[in-house]
Amino acid sequence: MSDSVMQVNNGAAPPSRKSTLAFLLPWWMSAPALLLCGVMLLVPLLLTVILSFNTFDTDLGPQSGTFTLEHYVAVLTDLYYYAIFWRTFWIAGLVTLICIVVGAPEAYILNRMRKPWRSIMLLVVLAPLMISVVVRAFGWSMLLGPEGLINGVLAAFGWEPVKLLYTEAAIVIALVHVMLPFMVIPVWTSLQKLDQGVANAALSLGASPLTVVRRIILPQVMPGILSGSLIVFGLSASSFAIPGLLGGRRLKMMATLIYDEYLHELNWPLGATIALLLLLANLVVMLGWNRMLERRYKKALG
Repeated sequence: MSDSVMQVNNGAAPPSRKSTLAFLLPWWMSAPALLLCGVMLLVPLLLTVILSFNTFDTDLGPQSGTFTLEHYVAVLTDLYYYAIFWRTFWIAGLVTLICIVVGAPEAYILNRMRKPWRSIMLLVVLAPLMISVVVRAFGWSMLLGPEGLINGVLAAFGWEPVKLLYTEAAIVIALVHVMLPFMVIPVWTSLQKLDQGVANAALSLGASPLTVVRRIILPQVMPGILSGSLIVFGLSASSFAIPGLLGGRRLKMMATLIYDEYLHELNWPLGATIALLLLLANLVVMLGWNRMLERRYKKALG
C-alpha cells in the first residue's frame, strides 16, 4: 500500500502505461509521413485500380460504378501489348547493364581521386541532374538527327549518314546519359566503407589485381550495385520523355502507350490497366533481381 502511494506521489507512471507510451511513440512520430504516403501514393493507386475495372463507352467515356475485366483480357491476349512490354523491359535491362559496366568503374575511380579533383569529378557526374530531362532529350535529338553533329562528322569523312533518331539505339543512349548518376552515386557510397588497406594487403600477399577486384572489392560494392540497378531499371522502364521524343510515334514504350490511351484515345480504364500491369511486371522483375543479387552477395561474404 505504502509503495503504491509513494509511486503515485513521485509522479511515476505504472510500467504498463510506460510500455504503452513507448509502443505508441514511434507510430505518432511516423503519422505525418504515413498520412502523406497514404494521400499521395496509396489513394491515387487505389483509384487507378478501381478505374481499370470500369467500362468504357466511346461516346460517354468511362462509366463509374461499373465492373468489367475486358481491359485486362484485351491487354493479356493481344501480342501487340506483349511486344511493347518486351521492348520496354529489354531497353530498361540494357540501360541498366550499360550503367553497371560504366558506372561502377567510374565510381571506383572517383573514390580513389584526391581533393580537389574528387569534388570536380563529382560535380561533373551530378551536373546533368540539374538540367531538365526534356531539355536533354531535345539536345540528343539535335545530336542524333539526320543533320546532327554525328552525321555531320560522318559526312565530313565521306561516310554515309546513319539513322539514329527514332530508333532504340537513340533511346538507350539518352537513357544511359540520364540514368548514369543514379548508378555512380550508390556505388561510390558503398566504396566509402571499403578499407583500402585490405586490398593492399591482398596485393602484397601475391593476389592479382583481378582477384582483388573479384574477391574483395566487388562483394563490398554489391549493395551499391544492387540499389543503383533497381533505381535505373525502374526509372528506365517507366520513362516517358525520352522515349516520346527520341522514339517517335511508331517506336512505343509502355509509358508512351499509357499517355496515348489517356490523352489521345481518352480510354482511361485501358490506360489504368496498362499502368497497373506495368507496375506489377516492374515489381516482379526488380524483386527477382534483388533476390538473385542478395544471394550472390551473401555467398561471396560467406
